[in-house]
Amino acid sequence: MPDWNITFKLYIDACGDGLGYALHQVQIIDYKPTEGPVCYISRQSNQQNPDMVQAKWSAYSCIKTPNRHMLRWQIAIQEYRGNMTIVQKAGNIHKNSDRLRRWALANTPDNPTYVPLEAKTQIPSEGINITDIGTEFFEYVRESYKQDKNCHILTSLLDKYCKDTDSVNSLDEAC
Repeated sequence: MPDWNITFKLYIDACGDGLGYALHQVQIIDYKPTEGPVCYISRQSNQQNPDMVQAKWSAYSCIKTPNRHMLRWQIAIQEYRGNMTIVQKAGNIHKNSDRLRRWALANTPDNPTYVPLEAKTQIPSEGINITDIGTEFFEYVRESYKQDKNCHILTSLLDKYCKDTDSVNSLDEAC
């Protein structure tokens, strides 16, 4: 069972033919810190043309400007900022998710990570490629934080109980 008070490690590997994820946690077992799996997830890619996906990943690896995939990741992990570290590793180094990706489960309804081929996303697959973000985007994000009930509650609690005024003030600016 995972211990929700201890840090998790998420290993991810993806390519044109599949995705592999391994969620691990370091726990004390027999008085020694031991890293072990919490869960494994894998599925085959739902892309119609895996060769095109490989070409797209190769092209993205040469581009140094933000693209829509990286932008979505950056937005998705913003709430964990300061509580996570991202480390890039070659597949042959972190063998757990690499192996899961190589022998991925079929993308069928009996797989918990199933994504139907006809599933629609909010942003079309080849619709846009954002390379520069204007200030209005960040203003929109700030406004959305102000309207978020949980962010407001957190800011209020920290304002009431936290003695570090610099941290509280920075939250007021962000939220």
